[in-house]
Amino acid sequence: MLDTPTKRRIDTARDILVGKVPDPKSQVEQITIALIYKFMDDMDAESEEMGGQRKFFAGDFARYGWAKLMRAGLGGHETLNLYAEAISRMPENDGIPPLFRDIFKNAYLPYRDPETLRAFLKVIDEFTYDHSERLGDAFEYLLSVLGSQGDAGQFRTPRHIIDFIVSVVDPKKNETVLDPACGTAGFLISSYKHILKANADERGQGTLTPDEKARLARSFYGYDISPDMVRLSLVNLYLHGFTNPNISEYDTLTSEERWNEYFDVILANPPFMSPKGGIRPHRRFSVESKRSEVLFVDYMAEHLKPGGRAGIIVPEGIIFQSGGAYKQLRRMLVEDFLVAVVSLPAGVFQPYSGVKTSILILDSSLARKASTIGFFKVENDGFGLGAQRREIDKNDLPQVKAEIDAYLGRLRSGASLDDFQSTLGQIVEKDRIAANGDYNLSGERYRQGSASQHDIEFRSIGEIAEQIKSGFASGKSSIDAEGVPHIRPMNITELGQFTWNGLKKVSFEEFSGKEDYKLVSGDVLFNNTNSKELVGKTCFIDNDINGGYSNHMTRIRVSESICNAKYLALALHDAWKRGLFLELANRWIGQAGINATTLSQFKIPLPPLEVQQEIVAEIESYQKVIDGARAVVENYRPHIAIDPEWPMSLLGEVCDNFQNGANFSKEQMGKGVKFINIKDLFSSGYINCMTLDRVNLSAVEISRKRVLTNDLLFVRSSVKEEGVGFPSLMSSCVDDVVFCGFIIKCTPNINVILPSFLLNLLRTTYYRNLVVGLSNRANITNISQDSLKSVAIPQPPLETQQAIVAEIEAEQALVAANRELIERMERKIQAVLDRVWGSASVDA
Repeated sequence: MLDTPTKRRIDTARDILVGKVPDPKSQVEQITIALIYKFMDDMDAESEEMGGQRKFFAGDFARYGWAKLMRAGLGGHETLNLYAEAISRMPENDGIPPLFRDIFKNAYLPYRDPETLRAFLKVIDEFTYDHSERLGDAFEYLLSVLGSQGDAGQFRTPRHIIDFIVSVVDPKKNETVLDPACGTAGFLISSYKHILKANADERGQGTLTPDEKARLARSFYGYDISPDMVRLSLVNLYLHGFTNPNISEYDTLTSEERWNEYFDVILANPPFMSPKGGIRPHRRFSVESKRSEVLFVDYMAEHLKPGGRAGIIVPEGIIFQSGGAYKQLRRMLVEDFLVAVVSLPAGVFQPYSGVKTSILILDSSLARKASTIGFFKVENDGFGLGAQRREIDKNDLPQVKAEIDAYLGRLRSGASLDDFQSTLGQIVEKDRIAANGDYNLSGERYRQGSASQHDIEFRSIGEIAEQIKSGFASGKSSIDAEGVPHIRPMNITELGQFTWNGLKKVSFEEFSGKEDYKLVSGDVLFNNTNSKELVGKTCFIDNDINGGYSNHMTRIRVSESICNAKYLALALHDAWKRGLFLELANRWIGQAGINATTLSQFKIPLPPLEVQQEIVAEIESYQKVIDGARAVVENYRPHIAIDPEWPMSLLGEVCDNFQNGANFSKEQMGKGVKFINIKDLFSSGYINCMTLDRVNLSAVEISRKRVLTNDLLFVRSSVKEEGVGFPSLMSSCVDDVVFCGFIIKCTPNINVILPSFLLNLLRTTYYRNLVVGLSNRANITNISQDSLKSVAIPQPPLETQQAIVAEIEAEQALVAANRELIERMERKIQAVLDRVWGSASVDA
């Protein structure tokens, strides 16, 4: 468990470096090098205390010892030169093991500021190597700051997903474990902890013998193509007790050196993307392909020992992509290796990517004797699926784990599956999966009541479109211009709906002669150029628009005898949500894009026209419910009938402790104490402590800007005028919470006014308009403490306030029910689309 002082030291070290080393990956490398430097000196000191001698800093390297580096009287530039020389020369030190020489390979100091180095080394000096798990946890926390390597298809795997996979595959103390794309060794560390936990008594004390521990430490292997990742893996394993980790810089897909090495357990989240032109693999793979995800899965399956097991995260392409290599791979998996597929929700890899993924569970002994495969679906993994990935109370992973264990247990014992019950999965016969030769691994395809697998085939856009036409560029378009609409990507919402918000126009003169760009009812608009993750957003145009669309959009017109245009829009937008356009979006200068030719070759599942119409009708019926429920949610405002007999008071008379929040720098974000930002105030009224971001502040700053239960908070500054002065109430929270500088906080006097009554009163339309009217309008609209204090409010008896709050809370419960209804209908829509993609077969 990461302790607070250690976490604070890591955060402080990063804060010191950020001005000179802004890249998080470089910060991690600098802290890594400094920690190992310090720990080598600690081990030398420990050796001396035990009667031994120094070996790391001995001979010519004795002058680099940590004590000499930190000695009083050493000048700033002297310290800097000594440290820079030491880390660059360390690979030459024969007194240190190869592990440490590898860590220091190509190490250098990227800045020349003595004061920054002094402050940084002072923090590192607070760390002590004590052979405990604590340092390993600290380093894993440090690694968590690493961002996405998205262009290479590498995304940091969330810890809880790693632990879930490890718990399902269940590595044992006498087994070898490999991660052939190990990154920072997350799967290996989780496997090690899993085995230690499995070999502990009821008091938590380990039961492994010294020989078993030594053999266990030699049983973990990792490969990675990146020398930086290898360095981080080595340190991570070393800090978890591995004195000589088996981590190699190795290209799993193009090198044959380790082809003849086999393992009991293989766990990985391999790169999802292939470089332009594909991989150039050697010829020992069973499946011939240039796609990295195909080759990695093939490699892992082929390198399992008899009875070996694997857990692999794969993109959707592996599940149902139409290419021959994908089908060949799936056939091999189904016949010889695969026992279960776990569908993960899109968003698990946020904020790096919204790509949809699944987990393949392989067991080479069970698969060959089993006639079935289990399909399980995770809709919630304990975290929201937006960019912030905030913790929520819905988590299907424990239930899915229990059901997989029960299913695999029956396979191992030979027990009947006839009465096997699964709430989040289904068991499917292999014969059914193999029926038409494409070996589709989407569980929705085989769900009872879904379309027949023979009813839906993949068809390219070029086959079903009468026209695929890119738009025209305009350097003169403007929101306020007189003229005709000029539709842009921002006019497609995240939900795949057309919006007039932010509409720009081009002049009548510029549009003259471009009438063939007019949009008519039935057109489908595709976002062809944008940041990579937004390429592919699609919407349906349901009314004629006397205007055109930008060159960042592509218009698709379909043959009505083949394809329903609304169905096409739904299918393409869902393909975008699944991440199926990420690989196709070639990186252009500053942007990514898909040209008309590439789009024409993209395939979607296309059922018969009458089935398309049924699908559209079903989804539209759900959408109508969503639209109605959303209208309730978005338009509800509490209303309080003011009795003129009630006494009036100023807000400043019933509240005290008015205070502005603290301003935080970008570098402080992401760690430390929880803090309330403006976005957290636009909720149901009460701050949810579970969803708050974090900021690194000193204890003094926390005490000055702390928010307590029942404190009232107002938006002080807002870009949108209607947002200024918006109130929210602090709910009960056991953690320390502070508030940002764009917020005003005050404390209601509960002896005269209920905080919840005051909150609802200030959220009524009348008081919202009143507060907005007191604001100062400039580029950013502001409201002052004095203005808020001057607001006159009614002050009915406390019993009356309680009755009013009870009525409003009953109304808000109905609003909350509508929110839940929206979520349910959205899941139904997604289930329909999942069935479509899962039921499609490849057109030969």
